[in-house]
Amino acid sequence: MSGRHGVRARLGALLAAAVLAGCASAPPSTTPLLSGRLSVRVDGQPDKSVSAGFELAGTAERGSLLLTGPLGTSAAQATWQPGEALLMSGGATQRHPDLDSLGQAALGEALPMAAFFDWLHGRAWAGAPSQPRSDGGTGFEQLGWRIDLARWGDGLLDAVRLAPPVVTVRARVEGGGR
Repeated sequence: MSGRHGVRARLGALLAAAVLAGCASAPPSTTPLLSGRLSVRVDGQPDKSVSAGFELAGTAERGSLLLTGPLGTSAAQATWQPGEALLMSGGATQRHPDLDSLGQAALGEALPMAAFFDWLHGRAWAGAPSQPRSDGGTGFEQLGWRIDLARWGDGLLDAVRLAPPVVTVRARVEGGGR
């Protein structure tokens, strides 16, 4: 996989994760399931922009992510468990030691992958301090990101990394989580 298509597929797998890896079996059916649409944009780097449908199951410790293209076809899949993360796209599999490493490799930018699981549920991550937004908007700031929950009632979330390069993650959660 190479070029713009390869970067987009890897990027999408990273975020919808969170988003986003190596699980020997599917997560139990009792794990949280989120679905919807996701877009990621890195300012000044259009080749690192992606938009996809997503299905995210599990937690930051163990789970799976399926990304779909505009016609509902599978674009990439990731699974993860402690000690291993796999990204499968275009017939190729990439192995990484953890979800954060998978994210870094796919995007070229460090992302707080564990925090995204809570953010996609409209709440701050318990693993780091958070504070109200400095601009007075609805939501919070955490780990150098501004989380906008002004339209959370409609399932919309915006997460913006405040330090350059600015990374914007937009999600519409349509199933689960809210």
